[in-house]
Amino acid sequence: MASHTRRRILQGAALAAAGSVVGGYGGGHYAAAQPAAVRAAGDGELPFLEGALAPVTEELTAFDLEVTGRVPRDLDGRYLRTGPNALGLEDPRAHLWMLGDGMVHGVRLRDGRAEWYRNRWVRSSGVARKLGEAYPGPVPPDDFACNTHVIPYKGRILALQEGGPLPYELDGELGTVRPYDFRHTLKGAFTAHTKYDAAADELHAVTYYPTWDHVRHLVVDRTGRVARTTRIPVADAPMMHDFALTRRYVVVVDVPITFDPAAAEAGAVVPYVWNERHPMRVGVLPRAGGAVRWFEIDPVYYSHTLNAYDQGHEVVVEHTSMPAPFHAAGRGSGGPSATGAPTLDRWTIDLREGRVRGTRIDDLPQEFPRVNESLVARRHRFGYTASAAEMWRAYGTVDGVPPAGKFTDCLVKHDMARGTKQVLRFPKGAAVSEPVFVPRRGARDEDDGYVLSYVNDPDRGATDLVVLSAQDFTGGPLARVRLPGRVPLGFHGSWVADR
Repeated sequence: MASHTRRRILQGAALAAAGSVVGGYGGGHYAAAQPAAVRAAGDGELPFLEGALAPVTEELTAFDLEVTGRVPRDLDGRYLRTGPNALGLEDPRAHLWMLGDGMVHGVRLRDGRAEWYRNRWVRSSGVARKLGEAYPGPVPPDDFACNTHVIPYKGRILALQEGGPLPYELDGELGTVRPYDFRHTLKGAFTAHTKYDAAADELHAVTYYPTWDHVRHLVVDRTGRVARTTRIPVADAPMMHDFALTRRYVVVVDVPITFDPAAAEAGAVVPYVWNERHPMRVGVLPRAGGAVRWFEIDPVYYSHTLNAYDQGHEVVVEHTSMPAPFHAAGRGSGGPSATGAPTLDRWTIDLREGRVRGTRIDDLPQEFPRVNESLVARRHRFGYTASAAEMWRAYGTVDGVPPAGKFTDCLVKHDMARGTKQVLRFPKGAAVSEPVFVPRRGARDEDDGYVLSYVNDPDRGATDLVVLSAQDFTGGPLARVRLPGRVPLGFHGSWVADR
């Protein structure tokens, strides 16, 4: 495959059309040229570049943020979240939202105070060039400003992307340090959706690449090196966005979204298509070693894993999914497109009977499921999700016009043991982001802690960091930290604790 085609696959042709940067460069503050996409997106035709999804144009730094309520004093660390934020975009109709340059937003909490807010673009070689900055060191293959997740790992902060690019390491003030390859042991692609097994001190990943005839399960051991790579043969080069992990198994989800070489050669921004001829399968790989056992199921789009665990001879996977077909490259709206809203579902994989049972946990439109991270790969009771009305409108779900009564902005706490949920609703226009659980210092119960989320404040055109008590979920925020700007709807984030 020609090198120019490979770059197009990973970054998209729109990135090559990025504009220049203008404005002052003082005090760590940068002002990019106002993207034409934002100026042109007022007609409703480009929903991923307007409203709560529109990219911001400045890097901000603010100290001693205003707080309504009280920040718990045991929250000592940084709340980080990332997403695509196109820099200097000239041609909005050649751009796909998911390929926007990654920008990380962060708030530093300590001693009951909100010390600072920062937002920073990840300095890939392309972003550095647009900002007029030098890029230190050699440019890695498939370089990209990772925009999908940001995680803590052994004292480092890593911005992550799937499908090829190396992670980028960030410092504690969100400056880009360098590409990170796990002490020179990562060969090939990585993932945005790692799973960290705290008991085993292992970081797991399932990775894909458009020219591979397989996907790879990687295990990063307690030394921070990729210690084991298992190649899993698959046909058609599928897109594997997420996977699941239990104490005994890795669950691989083979979805019918596959690489289209002809589309890549023709210049498609995202040459992945819904492939009716590619069977939907769930694979169970023993962590101790052995072959994958595959189970065919009815097609859906497997979006994100809440958690998974072993239950006797069964493997239970809880996740969000969308109805088939799902169009990763969208249908002209500038982002992905779905035929139905995401719901919270459960697969019970019966290894004795050789079948998969599907259960709908909750049909409220919701996404970005999270648990207490200490329970990844182990049985959990509680899960947290978000529902952002503007996100579902942009995806074009439910005939393109989500009913206002059903598609509301809310955060949800699920009790899997009781089969109940608590819903905290926000005003119209208060777009909510992924909820992240943070345990209280000295916590003994699974939900003894806090839930953090960025929530837009439509009255002031900016965003708040909302801090909730997980055990009094609908009791209202413990604190609202008023940020100096808007955090666009985006993807995933983490709490990075200092102690």
